[in-house]
Amino acid sequence: MPNDLRRPSRTFTIRQLCLEFKCTPRALRFYEDKGLLAPARDGMNRVYSYKDRARLQLILRGKRVGLALAEIGEILDLYEVDDGGAQQAAKSLRKFRERILALENQKLDIDKAIKELKLGVEAMEKRLTETRPDLLPRAADYDQMLRHRLDGVEHSEAK
Repeated sequence: MPNDLRRPSRTFTIRQLCLEFKCTPRALRFYEDKGLLAPARDGMNRVYSYKDRARLQLILRGKRVGLALAEIGEILDLYEVDDGGAQQAAKSLRKFRERILALENQKLDIDKAIKELKLGVEAMEKRLTETRPDLLPRAADYDQMLRHRLDGVEHSEAK
């Protein structure tokens, strides 16, 4: 690729990357220890290149979809191979398909667990209706309170 088409030689501080990607300096140092990032040094300060920034973006995406750091490292290492990214794309494709399959299996397990829990709830509600109906309103109140808490967690994670 001709040099004029490459990204500029802009650099980033650890603080800039942490703010941009909402991660901690500790996380960046951890990825450096694992060999996933290799920032330059200016005295005691880490200096991240545009390439380091792109690698961090890929690391965080890989983690978000559940790839292990070793798998992410394998994919990142293929970036250096001079084949236009073909090997990296092929490896990524295989890893992504494996991850999709694993997540689909987890989803089936979760769906089964939800079904079993709902059956259990129905059985307990029926039993309470027959034996201690005075306890049912408390169960409904608890259910409402729990749903409210979970909604708050979902909203705070989305931020």
